[in-house]
Amino acid sequence: QVQLVESGGGLVHPGGSLRLSCASSRTLFSLAAMGWYRQAPGKERELVAMFTSGDRTTYASSIQGRITISRDSAKNTVYLQMNGLKPEDTAVYYCKASTTTMDYWGQGTQVTVSS
Repeated sequence: QVQLVESGGGLVHPGGSLRLSCASSRTLFSLAAMGWYRQAPGKERELVAMFTSGDRTTYASSIQGRITISRDSAKNTVYLQMNGLKPEDTAVYYCKASTTTMDYWGQGTQVTVSS
């Protein structure tokens, strides 16, 4: 079992920045993958950024260049730094952690980009 606690969402103006945090109840080394997805109203959930095995990172092409995923293994926490936010980035952002057998999701944190 993996518990994930997200934080850092909120309302930001276009062009602004936010940093999301996701704290895991398990060590990052014990996970096969961990990262972020998002789901906008009326749309499917989509990958934003992810750490996978071998310390590889994957970014969604639609937002690459404006986001950076990072981690603090001592705190079992993964971060998502988002810059140059656009209204189309408005969504619920979910943290996801995967073991070799299961996927776990956080409760989600709302990001709203609006003037």
